[in-house]
Amino acid sequence: MTQYLFAPPAVQSLPIRGKTERFAINRIFCVGRNYHAHAVEMGRPVDKSAERPFYFTKSPQTLVQSGATVPYPPETKNYHFEMELVLAVGKPGFRVSAENAHEIVYGYAAGLDMTRRDLQLVARDKGRPWDLGKDIEDGSVCSEIVPMDGVVIDKGVIALEVNGEPKQSSNVDKLIWNIREIIADLSLFYHLQPGDLIYTGTPEGVGPVVTGDQITGRVEGVAEVALTIGQAA
Repeated sequence: MTQYLFAPPAVQSLPIRGKTERFAINRIFCVGRNYHAHAVEMGRPVDKSAERPFYFTKSPQTLVQSGATVPYPPETKNYHFEMELVLAVGKPGFRVSAENAHEIVYGYAAGLDMTRRDLQLVARDKGRPWDLGKDIEDGSVCSEIVPMDGVVIDKGVIALEVNGEPKQSSNVDKLIWNIREIIADLSLFYHLQPGDLIYTGTPEGVGPVVTGDQITGRVEGVAEVALTIGQAA
């Protein structure tokens, strides 16, 4: 029996709607700039004919379940929300064709990719990795997983409010790279595995939150997500 100097991290997981089992998290992938209007508001328009999707990763240890209260993170003065449709992978897949992408879909969730925007932009402009801006403790918020075996979502309202005030409102049909294209491209680089989550991108309207703010968001036909911003860490 293997002995460790200290206890290994607990397995991160999410509840699954209608099941007693939980969805164990393997990895968290995020698609950057995947709605045109958001790409424009970030000052980096996307030409799909000349570009491929790009990705960043977040540690599973950053995951928090919807409904939590999390501290305002350190070393930022510009903490942003990003509302996203989250894809849950249920089967292994490598070099998956777009036509067969549905075969590895287990289900979906509603998520928040919380971002230290000031640090992200400094890193971006200096050509550095985005880790300090994106891979934030308590910065990957997710609802329960909703089983939709083999379903490819191609439309549905995606929206977010802060303290009841609308901030983001768009439709999943505005994704630059759709679900099939994301799976096909990402699986060229990684052997996708059950338990992988893919945050598919955020629409326009991102903005800052402060201590005491209550964030609520939803993806039509999938789920709702909520988060309260607590005192600074």
